[in-house]
Amino acid sequence: MYWRQTLIAIRSIAVLSLLTGLVYPLAIAGLGRVLFPRQSDGSLIRRHGKVVGSALIGQPFASPRYFWGRPSATTPPYNAASSAGSNLGPTNPELIKAVRSRVRALQKADPGPYSPVPVDLVTASGSGLDPEISPAAARYQAARVASARGLRIGEVMAAIDRRTRGRLLGVLGEPGVNVLELNLDLDRLNPKGTR
Repeated sequence: MYWRQTLIAIRSIAVLSLLTGLVYPLAIAGLGRVLFPRQSDGSLIRRHGKVVGSALIGQPFASPRYFWGRPSATTPPYNAASSAGSNLGPTNPELIKAVRSRVRALQKADPGPYSPVPVDLVTASGSGLDPEISPAAARYQAARVASARGLRIGEVMAAIDRRTRGRLLGVLGEPGVNVLELNLDLDRLNPKGTR
């Protein structure tokens, strides 16, 4: 009787392992490929047939011609293999020092009448890989980008407006602007970078 129950338990484990460990994941992955092909492929963004990034993972931009995303807490920056926040609390001296340094760098890069620097331009996110910034963060950088590209500020603001994603169902989350997609739009608008 003991061996019979043991055999039943072993068979049950084998069948359930096969179903939940192989059949179910393959079925869901296949269904996802059919129903959501772009998302199941990583929401990759291509330009001229070449993958330039993902709509889901931020990447660094340093040139004044481009909008800059949120700072990344990963090492090296924007490393998807080590997604993590800094875990520094709001009163931590290291965080305060880093934020002050980022504010000074942004004010130096975007000279002119200083408006408050949007918080998402000076603090890293929980993942360290945010692909989006707030519309306020995009507008804060618009004059620098327009000047570096030789564009009118209105053209850059229109590109920001086109790339601003609203709240999900009108109430969930906050509006955002995908930095990579916005920069690619500007490259299409002004490929050489200046007029």
